[in-house]
Amino acid sequence: MSAGKIITTALASVVAVGLSGQAVAGSNSMEKCYGIAKKGKNDCATSTMACSGQSSKNSEADAWIYLPKGTCDKIVGGSTKPPAPANTPAQTKS
Repeated sequence: MSAGKIITTALASVVAVGLSGQAVAGSNSMEKCYGIAKKGKNDCATSTMACSGQSSKNSEADAWIYLPKGTCDKIVGGSTKPPAPANTPAQTKS
């Protein structure tokens, strides 16, 4: 097998695996689990960042990862519900 065919086959495999991961993540057998993502390992944007992989510390409350349904409830600190928005200071009347 030529080097070109090996490279083409390897690249096609990588793309196929990446696409299958996307399909699994969006399926009904997965759910978002908040509050357990390791620093820099969150799956998607949050209220404080625009992209996946940008969480700045472990276990950020609004950072989430996809897990098989039912798994999140078994993990300490995991929640399938997003955190409540932070309280804003009450406006005072003048």
